[in-house]
Amino acid sequence: MDELPVVVVGAGPVGLAAAAELAERGLPALVLERGPRAGAAVAEWNHVRLFSSWSELVGPAAGRLLAATGWQRPDPAAYPTGQDWVARYLEPLAAALGERVRFGAEVVGVARRGRDRVVDHGRDTEPLTVHVRRAGGGEELTTARAVVDASGTWPEPNPLGGDGLPAPGEKAAADRIAYRIPNLADAAVRARYAGKHVVVAGSGHSALTALVALSGVAGQTSWILRRGAVGNTFGGGEADQLPARGALGLRARDAVAAGLVRVVTGFRTETVSRDDEGRLVLTSPQGHRVDGVDEVVAVTGFRPDLSWLSELRLDLDATLQAPVALAPLIDPNVHSCGTVYPHGVKELAHPEPNVFLAGMKSYGRAPTFLARTGYEQVRSIAAALAGDHEAAERVELPPAETGVCGGAGLFDEPEGGASAGGCCGAPAEPRLISLSPPR
Repeated sequence: MDELPVVVVGAGPVGLAAAAELAERGLPALVLERGPRAGAAVAEWNHVRLFSSWSELVGPAAGRLLAATGWQRPDPAAYPTGQDWVARYLEPLAAALGERVRFGAEVVGVARRGRDRVVDHGRDTEPLTVHVRRAGGGEELTTARAVVDASGTWPEPNPLGGDGLPAPGEKAAADRIAYRIPNLADAAVRARYAGKHVVVAGSGHSALTALVALSGVAGQTSWILRRGAVGNTFGGGEADQLPARGALGLRARDAVAAGLVRVVTGFRTETVSRDDEGRLVLTSPQGHRVDGVDEVVAVTGFRPDLSWLSELRLDLDATLQAPVALAPLIDPNVHSCGTVYPHGVKELAHPEPNVFLAGMKSYGRAPTFLARTGYEQVRSIAAALAGDHEAAERVELPPAETGVCGGAGLFDEPEGGASAGGCCGAPAEPRLISLSPPR
């Protein structure tokens, strides 16, 4: 099987970095991307500026491959938008990889050749078969020695509903609910939110970005949090080792302190309905309501699509849907992303030989994934596939600390529970929060 390619699913930042790592080690690689271009998912949020600088966003082997083509490395201290990342790095990288990258090729299934998941015999000797649907129609099989699934989670946003399923009425209100950060530079999009009562749901960096953007556009911004207290939602501020990430949290905190954002904590959306004027009403299981809502921006995270991996033997955590060895390190009930030590092939391996989930998909439902984490993952995987086990176990790209304690789940604890453990805690019933303006 050594002559067969390693198939990488997804031509995003981590998938292309994986191909560069494999190419540098002389291993045949084939990247299959269902979109029409490199970084197709990134291009959908091209208006958002990353909080990682260029120094964090170029994969090591990818940078070396590009340098050989005469590529000019962007200013390492600058912060690109998604559009910049695609145009100045991902598309040149895909071009440098050449025929190793195929677009319009959607992977719809992966299996062990001639075996479904029930059959034991031959799972360590037979290659993998990758079922591909072409954009122009038709299907084909590609045989692989290994598969690295770096397809991400972008196509699968979490719903507004607080129990993980769309709330009753949520689908019917789809014309008023967005699951991505709105591009307010677009005149039509800006008009949709200008002067309106906009609800932002979520506690991650996407929610903070939306709050900062909308605070100067919307007539009223309400921020609903499922957790019982704001706690460390604003991040570590100046203690964050990614300064732009810390600054984002400080800007969101200032928007709240200035009265531009109304915060409702301990609120989980159970139903979505419309009032007599056609505006939305969000209701919690306790009967609390957020009324008179014109638009909702639900940025509550993402989840992996595992349906096309059903014939593989994956060892996934029951809670996060992440590899079981990785899940305890990234569980948002306990950790910030700064507590995750670098990890690679050891934590990402499955009972199915030579199958790996990498990049954002490896985190399952856990949030706060950094590009450099993915680059370290695929460097380790490529080293292991090349037989360089010493390099596979070596740490080369440690993650940046967030400067916060604990995790989101701690703030669902009743008063005294989380605070007793050393972090901020508060009652879980809905509360309106007001902060004093900064002096």
